[in-house]
Amino acid sequence: MNDNKKIVKRNVKDSVFTSLFQDTKYIVELYKALHPEADYVTEDMIEIVTLKNILTDSLYNDLGFMMDKRLIVLVEAQSTWTVNIIIRGLMYLVQTYQDYIEKEELNIYSSKKLEIPKPELYVIYTGDKKVEEKEISLSEEYFGGDTTALDVRVKVITESREGDIINQYVMFTHILNDRVKTHGRTKKAIDETIKICKDRNILKEYLSNHESEVHDIMFSLYDDEQIQKAMMRDARKEGRMEGRMEGIDAMIANLKNMGVSEEMLRNAANMSQSQRS
Repeated sequence: MNDNKKIVKRNVKDSVFTSLFQDTKYIVELYKALHPEADYVTEDMIEIVTLKNILTDSLYNDLGFMMDKRLIVLVEAQSTWTVNIIIRGLMYLVQTYQDYIEKEELNIYSSKKLEIPKPELYVIYTGDKKVEEKEISLSEEYFGGDTTALDVRVKVITESREGDIINQYVMFTHILNDRVKTHGRTKKAIDETIKICKDRNILKEYLSNHESEVHDIMFSLYDDEQIQKAMMRDARKEGRMEGRMEGIDAMIANLKNMGVSEEMLRNAANMSQSQRS
């Protein structure tokens, strides 16, 4: 297949996000974008705690990190808007705390109060839908604002200060969307996205140092959606074939019950056999 016809994964922006923030240097920039007052933060204060999808049914998130063991920050990148990010954030947070407690060998049954990092949850939204909310909560979205035993609040980021790492990532997604609209999800769209971003100093260092990796991330012969569609097509085709076989068998049985000739029965049986082969 021609490289230019290879297909860009639909979740490309999320994958690049995950790759970008595997580097603690960029996590420091991200934290400073979220907390402009924290100009003292250095890489040695950052510990990545992103959940890894080791098992097919395990939880995994885009980015989780601890800052100086005092703060757990979970950040998701979303190009399609859904308030269900609150539920996912809650599940990610519970698993992250569980991992922290096991790693630190803390006893949750102890009479002594545990010291755990304070949580912060964020979603960086890069899609076309206009989202006015700056923060969404479990109570407000799911329980009509009623006070319940639990609430989770997620800060929504759709824009940031010009030039910071969040702004650069958002700009990257916008440029990619524009190139995909022009060239489709192809190699040309990828190449032009990377070139434009470098020229405009958008994630320039990351794209320069990881260009081949970015191409690998953004390339795939079949994206997840295509695979799912192919599986559905196969299932429907198989279902239709099974239906036809059952119909032919029923027809033969009915003909026999009606006392039709042996020749007609043989013709029907031959037709059934040809359909099965």
